[in-house]
Amino acid sequence: MEKGEKNLEEQINFVAKKFLDLSKDKTVYIVSHNDTDGITSATIMIKTLKRLEIQFILKIVKSLDEQTIKNLPKSNEKIILFLDLASNSISHIINSGIKNVFIIDHHQIIQSIPDEISMINPELNGHEKISSSGLTYLFCRKIDVETKNSAKLAVLGMIGDLMEKSIDRMNNEIIEDGNIKRKRGLLIYPATRPINRVLELSSDPYIPGVTGNMKGVLDLLRESGINQVSGVYKSLIELDNDEMERLVTGVLLRNPKSKFDSIIGDIFLIKFFNKLEDAREISAKINACSRSGETDLAIQLCLEMPSSVKKVETLYAKYKQEIVSSLKFALETKKIEGRGFVIINAEDKIRDTMIGTISSIISNSNLYEEGTVIISMAYYDDKIKVSARNIGKIGRNVREILQNVVREIGGETGGHEFAAGCNISKKNEKIFIELIKREFEMEVIKV
Repeated sequence: MEKGEKNLEEQINFVAKKFLDLSKDKTVYIVSHNDTDGITSATIMIKTLKRLEIQFILKIVKSLDEQTIKNLPKSNEKIILFLDLASNSISHIINSGIKNVFIIDHHQIIQSIPDEISMINPELNGHEKISSSGLTYLFCRKIDVETKNSAKLAVLGMIGDLMEKSIDRMNNEIIEDGNIKRKRGLLIYPATRPINRVLELSSDPYIPGVTGNMKGVLDLLRESGINQVSGVYKSLIELDNDEMERLVTGVLLRNPKSKFDSIIGDIFLIKFFNKLEDAREISAKINACSRSGETDLAIQLCLEMPSSVKKVETLYAKYKQEIVSSLKFALETKKIEGRGFVIINAEDKIRDTMIGTISSIISNSNLYEEGTVIISMAYYDDKIKVSARNIGKIGRNVREILQNVVREIGGETGGHEFAAGCNISKKNEKIFIELIKREFEMEVIKV
């Protein structure tokens, strides 16, 4: 059967059987992305392979370029398994000579998939909205029923990829497998900690006059009629309905452009280290570890290793402060603005591993009109990391825009229609900006 003729579940079953048959006498070389979705995908996979006593090697990467693929082992005794990446690297994979290739990914595909590559991707089979960790979980559950213990990791990956507002049948199935509790409320996190500290460090949503401002926090709480109980403020999940409504009203008044449904939603509570925790915070901690270059620590956290707890807390506290300061810089720095786009060139003022997070926060902040494209840039080595986001998930295909520009100046692209990124040479900084402006000017002419 040709790719695309099966539905997604049939494709998962088909690829899982092929993988299980092939992996009996081979080592699995796993290559996964370094964001929360990629880290949780990798953890689900290694837990499953350990139980099945299948040997594996794990490599976590920031991006998948041609050289990384060329350096992968070409032995027929290895299976190369890509998680949360590679859908945009098919030509490099074909040219590299690597064998026994499997891809579990949810990113956009730009070319046909040859028969020798086994792929699970909703782009080929029904276009369902599901994270790579969700796909990896369903794949692993097919080859090992005990994988159900990893369902909560798939939920963390889903939240890490901001997909919790478009939960369909397959995602609901994963949530049920993980015994995840859901509560409706204000989408700031963690919902399990005192509300005053949570508001001060809230970057998503960004609350003008409150984020990073303790006086602003106390003013908001006083106006909302939320007082301390025995010297401590309640957590978000402890607020009653009236308190929650007054707090939401206060937040909306401080950012009139915010829409009710953008700051209110489902809070997912999971059992982690035998405590009920806000899934968004655990997801953010995984991301913080990985973006800080501590991918081993991120994996240890996902495995719930007690030795990781203190290290993660220390790193995460610094990371949250860095987000607030980076966001402040991004909002205050001079920008290049035009019809339908805003370019934030942070140069070396924001880390390249942080720039995607900042772009996402701004795109969810309602500071700009729906349909505006936020394009953020940050230096690393002799390259520039570019992150592009659509506000409101409408308008131009940012993946296509970056693809058009990179086709002229070189580089690597990846991502989705409304959230994409690329890496370019620093020497092409000025021409990249000019070409981005040209892309939008051409669209204006078309209109």
